[in-house]
Amino acid sequence: MLNHYPEPIKKLIDTFARLPTIGPKTAERLVFYLLKKPDQEIKQFIDSLTAVREQIKRCYLCNNFSATNPCHICQNPKRDHSLLCVVAENQDLQAIEKTNNFQGVYFVLNGYLEPTRGTGPTDIKTPALIERIKKSPTPIKEVILALDADINGETTILYLTKILKPLGVKITRLARGLPVGADLEYADEITLTEALKNRREI
Repeated sequence: MLNHYPEPIKKLIDTFARLPTIGPKTAERLVFYLLKKPDQEIKQFIDSLTAVREQIKRCYLCNNFSATNPCHICQNPKRDHSLLCVVAENQDLQAIEKTNNFQGVYFVLNGYLEPTRGTGPTDIKTPALIERIKKSPTPIKEVILALDADINGETTILYLTKILKPLGVKITRLARGLPVGADLEYADEITLTEALKNRREI
């Protein structure tokens, strides 16, 4: 079907189709949606993408995407820097922040351990997490493992517990108020708040 389109259109459809949850048909619709837009809107779209690439970096302390380095959370003196919440993705951090009930700091792993896909400890920033805990100016008293309640989350929790225990920090995980198999990113604020409040030590 794509063979009938000019090469630039085919390439853009192929580019969109590589994005998560975007199939070929959706990619095709997106391309033709953009083609119908006026030049000014397309320029704004391109400028926004360029700005994200040029201005957004990873915080050297927590690995979160930010326009500043360190990010606004890590440099906030009102946060409890002895309480470290470990999440898999940036979206999970934002989900917890929306609850307005967590005043500690974060570390973003950048994914989960998935041996079948070749995702190992160095891919999910575990060396950087250990370094973060060891070299924190404020001693870390508790590490909360706020990970999805599915097989990848459980595998990652088991591994992190094993490597973090020797550091002498208290390790807790979210309470089971978070449904098994649920993605943290999509949990509502009330469920996340309860899961944080009722976290248990590992």
